[in-house]
Amino acid sequence: MSLKVQEGGDFKGVDAGTYPARCIKVIDLGTQHGEYLGIPQVKKQVLITFELPTEIMESGEWAGSPYAISKFYTASLSEKATLRHDLEAWRGRPFTEEELKGFDLKNVLGKPCMISVIKTEAGKSKINSVMAVMKGMTVPEAFNPFVFFDIDEWDSGIFAGLSDGIKKIIMESDEGKERHNNMVKEATPEGEGGEGDGGIPF
Repeated sequence: MSLKVQEGGDFKGVDAGTYPARCIKVIDLGTQHGEYLGIPQVKKQVLITFELPTEIMESGEWAGSPYAISKFYTASLSEKATLRHDLEAWRGRPFTEEELKGFDLKNVLGKPCMISVIKTEAGKSKINSVMAVMKGMTVPEAFNPFVFFDIDEWDSGIFAGLSDGIKKIIMESDEGKERHNNMVKEATPEGEGGEGDGGIPF
């Protein structure tokens, strides 16, 4: 199943401002559990990462590479969903009723846009909004390779290349836990361990 949305790791970063950007990563984080105002919540989440080709890091391990900034979204195109708002502002028009039945997020990978960045009280960069590229403006091609991860079409090679923090989030999802449990079962020889299998535990 492709990563579709339906209706219903950033560091210090760049200064506040508006920048040309290009989407370089779409990561399916699976079904996550949390709470808001003390109310338990279960929602499917996705992480979208944007490269800022005009903003180059001058020091550190990644010196010479463009800055990148990410935003977590609930994977929904419901009327009030932030993802729907950002995607419609990005594409410059609202979704059609047909598109709302199933829009493949892989379509945004590699696409240019403008992003507005603000600074949090902690001094970190945060995406405030995503917009369409201004008429006549050209956004440079991406420096980094594109990454697309669909948790329902698990690719171990792509997963291995993700950061440890993102891997941890994915493995804490319902889908990640199910995959881990299945791997444990497959790695356990039949007749060993478990309750009621008649085996000698030691």
